Amino acid sequence: MGKVIHAHLTKPIEGTRQRDWYFSSITAVYTVLTAEQVGASLGYLLHAGLSGNGTVITKRAIIKQSTLISGRRGSHVADGG
Repeated sequence: MGKVIHAHLTKPIEGTRQRDWYFSSITAVYTVLTAEQVGASLGYLLHAGLSGNGTVITKRAIIKQSTLISGRRGSHVADGG
């Protein structure tokens, strides 16, 4: 299992209607979004307590870290995996 960072923008970025973005790390957020769009700097989010499925709410976004669950190849829920 890995982690996923979900950034939900309270207002979409100009030119797009997309409000939900998913990233593999906090650092990856800033390869697409700016600190202004997120409402927080990289340093702030790195120390804000997102680990352990935490949430940070800014004036511009809700940022959550969650566990990414992936299935094994050939496993099926119905037959117990």
